[in-house]
Parts: sequence; C-alpha cells; structure tokens
Amino acid sequence: MKAVILAAGYGTRLQRDVSSDRTGRFAHLAGIPKPLLPVGPCALITHWVRALTAAGSVDCIYVVTNALYRAAFEEWAADFRNVKILSDQTRSNDERLGAVACLQLAVQHFTIQDHVVVVGGDTLFKEDFSLREVQQRFSEVQAKCGDGCLVLSYPCRDQETQKYGILEVDGDLRVVCMKEKPLPSETESRRACPCFYVLSEESLPLLDVFLQQKKDAPIEEKDAPGNFVSWLIQRKPVYVHQILGRFDVGNLPSYVECDLYFREKLPDVKSYMA
Repeated sequence: MKAVILAAGYGTRLQRDVSSDRTGRFAHLAGIPKPLLPVGPCALITHWVRALTAAGSVDCIYVVTNALYRAAFEEWAADFRNVKILSDQTRSNDERLGAVACLQLAVQHFTIQDHVVVVGGDTLFKEDFSLREVQQRFSEVQAKCGDGCLVLSYPCRDQETQKYGILEVDGDLRVVCMKEKPLPSETESRRACPCFYVLSEESLPLLDVFLQQKKDAPIEEKDAPGNFVSWLIQRKPVYVHQILGRFDVGNLPSYVECDLYFREKLPDVKSYMA
C-alpha cells in the first residue's frame, strides 16, 4: 500500500491571520506551509509519517507540494527514507491545480499500482484513531468487494453540517451518498467526512475520468477532494470507518487549539495514530 499526503495548498487563511496578528506570538509561522507547522513536539506532517511507518501497512509515502514550498519539504524529508516529494509546479494560490489533480499527478508520476491512503496535509485525528484498525476495516471491505474503498466519518453537531461533506450510509455502513455542506434539515445524518481515504487500486483510473469530466469546471470543483469521493460513491462501493473527531488546521485559532492539545493533553505521542 502507498500513501499520498496532499500538501500543495498555500494556507492563505492561516497566513492572513498570522500577518494580521499584533501580539507577535506567531511571527515564526509566517511563510510556513500548514503541514510543516510545529504541532506539539514535531511538524504536523511528521505525525503522519511516523504513524504510517509504525503501522507497517504503507511502504512509501508521497508528498505532493508546490514549487514555492518544495525546498522546505525536501529539507524536512531528508530525515525520512520512505518519503518522496513531488511538486505540482505552481507558485501561487491562483495557479493551484486542486487536490484531486495533485492526487492524479502522484499516481501518474510514481506509476502507483496499489491501494492508496490519501491524507489531507492539514488534518490530524483524535487519539482514538488507529491506522491498524483502518487497515483491518479496509481488509474487511476488500473481502466483500475487491474494488471497495474506505472513508472516515466522525459525529458533528447540527449547526456544523453546513461546514462539511456529510455521509449518508445504509445498515451495512456502505455510503449511499455524500451531501456537500447541507442544511441540518436536508439530511438526518451527522457524519462528517474528513480528508482521509483508502482508495482501492481499481478505483485509481477513475481519477482520470473525473478530471476529464471536470476539465472546464471551476477550480473549486477539482480542489476539494470530497467532490471526487462524492462522485466515486456512485461508481464504486465505498464504506465507512467511524472515529471520534479531528483537528483541521485552517486558520490561526484552529492551529492554536491543535498545538495546545498536543503539548498539554496527548499523553503518549509516540504511539499516536499508529
């Protein structure tokens, strides 16, 4: 199994917050891509590399970044033998390819012919999350249907449905559909779907089909990876693995909350997520 960490975003909201902060406490974060932000004892993305390596199910980790941040990621990756960096060749947010195109780029560039764990580079999970449990659940899905894929869900509150992609599932925890930021009245589900997927090898060619269909669509339709998952649900079996929650580093307050949690509340960071 391979892993692709999507890290080509420009963190415009976070950098705007850092620039406008008058306390000076966060000046050291200026110009740092979100996956390389310090979270507790190490960079956010380092938590993923350590967990993916410790879990033992992934033999190579591909990180897709952009040309602006490529040197910073290559310097960080020098400490890891199983990490390879790929640039999407863009240098600004206006040029961005979008997360789905970045995933396709990694699959094509590295000629990936294997199941793929896809991870959002600005996301971490609560300590109940276990990659070994995810692997076990994915194996169960594969036993049911060899082309099956796996996504995560965690409970959200009524007022939060409009912030996330919301999964609706059947009694077997197979996803029936994903509604993008629905009103609470538009769905009974409260299952938010974070950017963490296990895509079967058989599903990877559909990246080309999706992007070909969306070639003339606005960048927003190709940027959010959940748009591909929503489209994929109608074409491949997709099942759910349930977790308690996540950290989504989108702006400065969410970063501060995440960093504080890791520094003060996470008891055993060495075994985290593995």
